[in-house]
Amino acid sequence: MNYAIFLGCKIPAMVPAYEDSTRAVLGKLKVGLQDLPFTCCGYPTRSLDLDASVVAAAHNLALAKQAGLAILTPCKCCFGQLRHAQRFLEEYPELAERVSAFLQHEGLPFPNGVKVDHLLTVLSKEVGLENIRSHVTAPRTGLKVAAHYGCHALRPSAVTGFDNPMAPTIFEDLVAVTGATPVIWPRRIDCCGEPVSASNPDLSERIARGKITSALESGSELLVTACPYCHMRFEELAKDMGLPLMLYPQLLGQALGIPDKALGL
Repeated sequence: MNYAIFLGCKIPAMVPAYEDSTRAVLGKLKVGLQDLPFTCCGYPTRSLDLDASVVAAAHNLALAKQAGLAILTPCKCCFGQLRHAQRFLEEYPELAERVSAFLQHEGLPFPNGVKVDHLLTVLSKEVGLENIRSHVTAPRTGLKVAAHYGCHALRPSAVTGFDNPMAPTIFEDLVAVTGATPVIWPRRIDCCGEPVSASNPDLSERIARGKITSALESGSELLVTACPYCHMRFEELAKDMGLPLMLYPQLLGQALGIPDKALGL
């Protein structure tokens, strides 16, 4: 089982522990990762220049196609952007022609047929819950965990195909496999507030505080994320409000007996 790992920009620059823990967990589970010369996924320019956004994504998809690999990304924004680009290329022939011309100039193939999955999907569907469970040596028994889904993987579901956007279960299933108890909390599928952090920081903080309050009031002892943007939005607030915060592969890594240092803890 081999993938091209797509880290995006935020993880290496701002949340390196996410990369560390992802590599450690996947290594333990015998998932091979190959590093390709990927660049930005194109998400930051989508609302400004659609062509530039899709070209950026297509360039990365083409690198994976050239290598004969599926893409695994821990970043839900990158995941959503790559899936959106694939949909745009399928539905808009003129855009596809412009992108194809650019890729030909770069000596790259048109990137149709490249599989793109988020880390959680690979763990749940490809590695498999029972396989993961068989590797658990230090179950997190008794720990009540709130899983924060984030927006870009869930919505729009017709593009991402991640899970039922109104009643997802994949994250809770992955929490349960660690031996912890997943908490079903009222605001688990709401936005973290990060998308408006620059334009309206007060609103962004209110949204994030509301989510953390919801998790605490539901009896959660830990909040887990699987997106660097969401993690950064919660990081300081969760600490101030008394709710421990972890990245999912850190939680899983502990259950697998991986030393904390290797998980970025």
